[in-house]
Amino acid sequence: MSSSKIFLQNRALGYVSNDIPLVTRYIHIRRENIIITCVGRAFHTYSSDRFQLLSVSPQHETDITCLAADSYLVYTSCGNNIYAWRRGIEVKHMYTGHKAAIKLLFPFAANLVSIDESGVLKIWDVKSESLYKEIQLDFTATAICHPPTYTNKLLIGSAEGKLQLWNIKTGSMIYEFKGWNSCVTSLEPAPAEDMMAIGLSNGKIILHNLKFDVTSISFTQDWGSVTRISFLIKRQLMITGSPKGTVVVWNLEEGKVDSLIIKAHHGPVCGLQCLPDEPLLVTSSSDNSLKMWRFDMSDGSASLFKIREGHFKPPVSIRFHGADGASILSSGNDSSLRVFNTVTEIANKSFGRASYNRKASKKNGNKWADPLIMPPISTFTSETTRDKEWDSIVAVHRGIPTVTTWSFDKSKMGEHKLCHERFKKNVSGQKGISATCACLTHCGNFAVVGYSSGHIDKYNIQSGLHRGTYGEPIAHKCVRGVYVDTLNQIMVSGGSDTFLKFWNFKKLNLLSKLELDDTVSLFSWHTESSFLAVALDNYNISLVDIDTRTIIRKFTGHRGPLTDLTFSPDSRWLVSSAMDSTIRTWDIPSSSMIDILKVDTPCVSLTFSPNGNNLATAHADQLGIILWINKTMYKHVGLQNISKGQIDTFITMSGQNDAGWQSLLNLDAVKKRNKPVQPPKAPAAAPFFLPTIQSVDFQFDLNGVGKTDTNTKIPETVMHTVFAQQLLKATSSKDYQILFDQLKLMGPSALNYELRSLSPEAGGTYELIIKFLNLLNEISIKNKDFELIQSYLGVFLKYNGRALAQRPEAINSIEEISKHNAWEHLQNNFLLCLSIIEYMKNN
Repeated sequence: MSSSKIFLQNRALGYVSNDIPLVTRYIHIRRENIIITCVGRAFHTYSSDRFQLLSVSPQHETDITCLAADSYLVYTSCGNNIYAWRRGIEVKHMYTGHKAAIKLLFPFAANLVSIDESGVLKIWDVKSESLYKEIQLDFTATAICHPPTYTNKLLIGSAEGKLQLWNIKTGSMIYEFKGWNSCVTSLEPAPAEDMMAIGLSNGKIILHNLKFDVTSISFTQDWGSVTRISFLIKRQLMITGSPKGTVVVWNLEEGKVDSLIIKAHHGPVCGLQCLPDEPLLVTSSSDNSLKMWRFDMSDGSASLFKIREGHFKPPVSIRFHGADGASILSSGNDSSLRVFNTVTEIANKSFGRASYNRKASKKNGNKWADPLIMPPISTFTSETTRDKEWDSIVAVHRGIPTVTTWSFDKSKMGEHKLCHERFKKNVSGQKGISATCACLTHCGNFAVVGYSSGHIDKYNIQSGLHRGTYGEPIAHKCVRGVYVDTLNQIMVSGGSDTFLKFWNFKKLNLLSKLELDDTVSLFSWHTESSFLAVALDNYNISLVDIDTRTIIRKFTGHRGPLTDLTFSPDSRWLVSSAMDSTIRTWDIPSSSMIDILKVDTPCVSLTFSPNGNNLATAHADQLGIILWINKTMYKHVGLQNISKGQIDTFITMSGQNDAGWQSLLNLDAVKKRNKPVQPPKAPAAAPFFLPTIQSVDFQFDLNGVGKTDTNTKIPETVMHTVFAQQLLKATSSKDYQILFDQLKLMGPSALNYELRSLSPEAGGTYELIIKFLNLLNEISIKNKDFELIQSYLGVFLKYNGRALAQRPEAINSIEEISKHNAWEHLQNNFLLCLSIIEYMKNN
């Protein structure tokens, strides 16, 4: 799903590349090479000069399976279809006809060659989109290449190891090479005439003469199969990639390894290409990175020149940092902490991977297999107050009690590792004790950390020293959430014992406890409003006011464990995500759910931007971060309750338009203001009394007008309305509810007429008055439709007050209604809040 009532999917952050090999093309107008990488259903275009993202293609229907390019167009395959893109964003051509998924694409002059899973080779005319020729191959094609100076010729490698040379103009096979009994993984023309570099799955690289079918030289790499081959012609170097992420540089003149780039990527080297006329090498991998290497070292080897990368394992926690809403902090399963910029990807940064010894890890050459790398960051907390002075991020790691600090200003891991002495022998997590949650105070000076053992410790961020422990000896069985208020007065903790505990932050003593419906899962807070959202293990959410230490709202609806919560900047909305693959938005003032966003994979973390423009989400098994636009910031969006269910016995409004019941109270003034200049003329044939039809507008029942019956007598009393007749028959609560629903459908004039006609002076009876009071009493007991009941009662007393005063039984009914008047309770709460605010202002 790409949108809901409130949120519209905008774009994805953090995607760079996948296992589809990159392609390069030279743009004459720009006079530079551009690099194209695949990121699932879209492809990215990068400039080679500044290594910046130029464009992102529109989304394909499914994942892209092949990528190719020539000087004019970019070609992609999606399922059985092929698309030709202009400028990376506009579909110029589309080629259809394959009956199986396409596995290979190769632009060749004015033609495009495609091979599908069934072995069908098709040759297309690029401009006319017509099929030029179709060939059925008798082997499984794995690689395709055009030997230079071989006119209209294509060389195709196979999984069986053999190679075939085809003439695409005549559609005939010219020659078959027996091969080397290993799958051909890569083909690349060598600088010498008639020479072809052939990469095999057994790690061999063969330089073969096609003209004489003779192998000139062969190499063997020790890092697995040959994924890609490229040549740096000016230096007589051949460069190959491997599945283990190592790039091997071969000296063709000396016939040996010239240099190595050990662990150039975390994953296999999927794409590898030397840029023409420049000592530059571009590589891509399924580890979500694109790197440019420059051969500028004194020994002739390459060094990392430029890089674009994201998480190579899915992110688990994201949070906006700063007040401008431009930076998103993200921690992933790769043990790294990164910041993604929502304005430009050039500002993306990596803080590095968490290490037990950062300096030793930096000196370690085989850094990606570093044994000192810490477990992934499960959650973190940050503040901007002390960004320029000391560390401003506190990170909790999975399975260990050690908590790390990070500097946003310096973009690196800090020097302090927060761990109490009681856990020093448990640094590696042998006993199963781990930090579970943390909160950095608003002033940026202290961090409060909760542990699975039930301990809660306070640390100083600047020095890294321990400053106290909450609880004697523990605060909970297992701590799940901690929070410190803005003024550092109250610390709130929750755990697996169904209690929220309020502590004096400085003195560390317990102040009070609040019992919840179930055990705590996680915390989320809104600093300015002192709201604390508590996710429970029963999939419900409780909203707690820290100042009064009471539960003010409860939200139910999720059908799976909650993963994260976030507040909107104005604290009006609470957005929650769960493993039921939904993101729900709750309106706090009305205690209702106003939006449901259904996603393909469960959201594991989400965060609202400080300016309210965007919602960022991270999803299970996805490397990127999805950015959603808040549509209410740019246009009017009608938000109504998705479910009008009542929470406990709290007062609930009807949700109807205010103009309906407000105009009822002032109907006389409205009618006087709208009174016509000339009085309406009475219809000539209308009698002086007529029965009425029950409807929104006042209407007469004219059936039988004009008919005369000599035996008909004029009735002695005025006939009751349909509503009055049904009211007299009502006996149960269900009957009264049906009648009240009818009143809700009436307009102000019809309602006014019905309430007037209940009085004996207007043709009603005392029995009708008592019945109507019973109706209001039954509805008021439920605390629903509060504003409608008050308006109906006000108009009823206005017209029937004198009649009520003469009947004791009617007065008793009014007293019953007054017992259920919830306004007194609300008024007392309002006065209490105003008194507290006034007291705080004066002190």
